[in-house]
Amino acid sequence: MRVMYSHMSAASYTLKPLPNFGAEVRYACRHRLLIFRDQGIISGPRQAEIGGWFGDLESTFRKHPRSPHPDVFRVSNDPAEGCIGVGREGWHIDGSFQPAPFSHSLYHIIDVPSRGATRFVALTELLSSLPVDQLAHWRRLSMRSDRRDQALKPLVYVHPGTGHPTMCFHTGMTAAYVEDAGSERERTLPAQPLNREIEAAIEAQPVYDHCWRAGDFLIADNLALGHEASPDTQCPVSEVGLRVMHRSTVKGTHAPT
Repeated sequence: MRVMYSHMSAASYTLKPLPNFGAEVRYACRHRLLIFRDQGIISGPRQAEIGGWFGDLESTFRKHPRSPHPDVFRVSNDPAEGCIGVGREGWHIDGSFQPAPFSHSLYHIIDVPSRGATRFVALTELLSSLPVDQLAHWRRLSMRSDRRDQALKPLVYVHPGTGHPTMCFHTGMTAAYVEDAGSERERTLPAQPLNREIEAAIEAQPVYDHCWRAGDFLIADNLALGHEASPDTQCPVSEVGLRVMHRSTVKGTHAPT
């Protein structure tokens, strides 16, 4: 396989299933996003098998009748073909509402529209770009999801695999932020002003817009990258053509601390 990553140089990588250890994906942690071109159509069971190289799959999404496998989330711009509106709630990592967010996300395009990118931002670089006082404030914040697990999680924490600072966040699914959680100074802050602050910081960064081509298969370090679906992903079929994408997520093993 060949892989492309965000600065668009190409190199050869190895995908090698290892018994007892999941998968060896050389340089996956270093580059965070692996883009395999020209893979044809990968079946649902095969996608689930590849995801299983990284760990147990965890599927919390809505089940669409046309999904090819219980662990494959089928999304589309046509409700008859897949779940619609997915990824449009705001910038996020997958599974921010879980006790441990998903470790990896795998994406495979089935039907390619004329436009409709998936956008990625590197979280370590985002944090390192912030003014000192803004970063110091973010480090004092915890987020509370408005979905399943409403336990507090630090907005900024250490990536369990790389040791680099990263984020647990979802700018469209946060009930509130808590400043100085667990201390005498603890106070709850409304979500929207901080969500807007996070989104403004992201938009000031180099954002990679992945423009899909037939046969694309992506493996993302979900803990290292924020992402969102661009507005064009939900344009009507009559305007951009049918969009169908399959996503699988790998169960997280580390709760942010």
